Amino acid sequence: MANPASSSQIPEVVLGSSTGPKSMPVLAFGTAANNLQPIQLKTAVIEAIKLGYRHFDTAAVYGSEQPLGEAIKEALKLGLVASRDQLFITSKLWSNDAHPHLVIPALKKSLENLQLEYLDLYLIHWPISAKPGKFVFPLVDVMPMDFKGVWAAMEESQRLGLTKSIGVSNFTCKKIETLLSHATIPPSVNQVEMSPFWQQKKLRDFCKANGIVVTAFSPLGAKGTSWGSNHVMESKVLQDIAEARGKTVAQCVGTSTWAGLY
Repeated sequence: MANPASSSQIPEVVLGSSTGPKSMPVLAFGTAANNLQPIQLKTAVIEAIKLGYRHFDTAAVYGSEQPLGEAIKEALKLGLVASRDQLFITSKLWSNDAHPHLVIPALKKSLENLQLEYLDLYLIHWPISAKPGKFVFPLVDVMPMDFKGVWAAMEESQRLGLTKSIGVSNFTCKKIETLLSHATIPPSVNQVEMSPFWQQKKLRDFCKANGIVVTAFSPLGAKGTSWGSNHVMESKVLQDIAEARGKTVAQCVGTSTWAGLY
């Protein structure tokens, strides 16, 4: 049976405003998890690379940057990938660091954790800031973001070569519109929660009109997590569709995500 995650079969999309020559694989291996076990994550990432995954998504607040970096280092050592350039790595700026003077230091810290010289994509995790200091989740001491100042620092991080592309996460149409009003480098990506039960059509249409790629997190509903639900995987409609096609619910939803059918 052909490997469903073979890198040669995973569609790719070209990002706008990118300084890198690479396109982005649309299927990524996420590294956010409750009760994260670093050794297990490292093993899972190495196995994912063997299966053909090349895009890995992390964030400062996940606590997964270090084990992901160790896994990448091990994969290179084992020859599972020929070079770092064959991988696409995304990380995110947490709200405590979403202040103009903290953006680049935060990105450099993520690179240190990952043992990398650059990211392929760096996202503002949420369109809000929080009091600088120790990461706290859920957020406390929330404050409005200085969109102009923070985005200018994101742009500078790309100019410095610390990341190939920059973007946002969990941004609404209005928030992106505000950002675009002063951006000199527009965001390449907006990562949001999206599934058959939350299709985000208005946002997708807005982003498409502005050349922004929408990527989905929790497309399967994030069953078993503190933020998700079982609606997708337990949907009778989706189960019937999957059975009729000889596929799993996850395969049907994943194919729809790739094709932008929501």
